[in-house]
Amino acid sequence: MTKVALITGGANGIGLGIAMQLAREGYALALTGRSSLEKVAENIDKVKSFGSPVVYISGDVASDESRQAVLQKIDADFGRLDVLVNNAGVAPKVRMDILETTEESFDHVLNINLKGAFFLTQRVANYMLETKKNGADMNPVIINVSSISAYTSSTARGEYCISKAGIGMLTALFADRLAEYGINVYEIRPGIIATDMTSGVKAKYDRLILEEGLLPIKRWGLPEDIGNAVSVLCSGKLAYSTGEVLNIDGGFHIRRL
Repeated sequence: MTKVALITGGANGIGLGIAMQLAREGYALALTGRSSLEKVAENIDKVKSFGSPVVYISGDVASDESRQAVLQKIDADFGRLDVLVNNAGVAPKVRMDILETTEESFDHVLNINLKGAFFLTQRVANYMLETKKNGADMNPVIINVSSISAYTSSTARGEYCISKAGIGMLTALFADRLAEYGINVYEIRPGIIATDMTSGVKAKYDRLILEEGLLPIKRWGLPEDIGNAVSVLCSGKLAYSTGEVLNIDGGFHIRRL
């Protein structure tokens, strides 16, 4: 039976890197995003080029209606779900000092990055449990993509940092709750990854990485680096581990003088 993975925010950036890797490994994929299919068709075709079944579902993970529609589509098309990757995330529309941040910006970021991830995980976990109860031979995995911003202060985008810190506790909670059912939950913390989200600060981080020694591994991270990490966590080779945090950050988390 072909394994099925759901990747939120799966048509661009880190999500696309993850989708490409899992498609390469033969997973059937459900990808979600807020863009229309027309806007991401080229990237979806890249994923399909590996020969795996791929469906794209346009919607907003912050909406319960969208979350419900995603699961209904997966059940109708595939009848099972082996992997959930909570990757969808947004930065503030405008960076503001935390002394000036608005409730609107706070709600926008946390509704997508944290609330959406929490309630999609809740819905997916119940679906996985029901599928296993009905006799499916599967060892489901849930992977949450957070960020080094989970513990690194950026006072001009505090709402983003808070949302990613929350993903850490989301991971711990669901890892604890689902372990008895054989569903392992992990967190990946990407570092400075070359995507559209970071393109505006390329010159800054080129300098910090290449000239000022910000990272022990002196290069930008790539979406495929995260895809490879997801592949490892899906492999079953870490079956006696849950709630684990995997830093894919060029060594940024190492505190050094």
